[in-house]
Amino acid sequence: MRVLISACLAGRNCKYNGGNNYNEKLAAFLKGKEVVEVCPEVLAGLPVPRTSVELINGVPYDADGKNLEAELSAGVKAALKQIEGMDIDLVILQSRSPTCGVNQIYDGTFSRRLIKGQGLLAAALCKAGYRVMDLEDFEQCCSDPRH
Repeated sequence: MRVLISACLAGRNCKYNGGNNYNEKLAAFLKGKEVVEVCPEVLAGLPVPRTSVELINGVPYDADGKNLEAELSAGVKAALKQIEGMDIDLVILQSRSPTCGVNQIYDGTFSRRLIKGQGLLAAALCKAGYRVMDLEDFEQCCSDPRH
């Protein structure tokens, strides 16, 4: 089984604040599986750490008001290119991220308010027909390592 995950979930320090979102339950689930890690924000050339980014009407802006649409679109394309030709059985992405959020994202006001929506990579992967799951959904239903 090949699983694509957000690189931060594997412990890679690629989050906007320089940290990661390592998840022990996910690590246990991934044992014995082929894992492909991706961070579209790093692939976009954004630094670590960096100013936080949120989507405003589907367009990524950082907290300083800079439009990052070109950069993050390139990062999503690079992520899709990275997995081109691979059979990916499952995708598990970081919750609430402007690139990886599957069910919810921040509302673009930088006030930590969540709205229903998808990050840029999550939307592209769903559109391409991949089986995409948010980390929070994984934790609720699939964290048994025997799955």
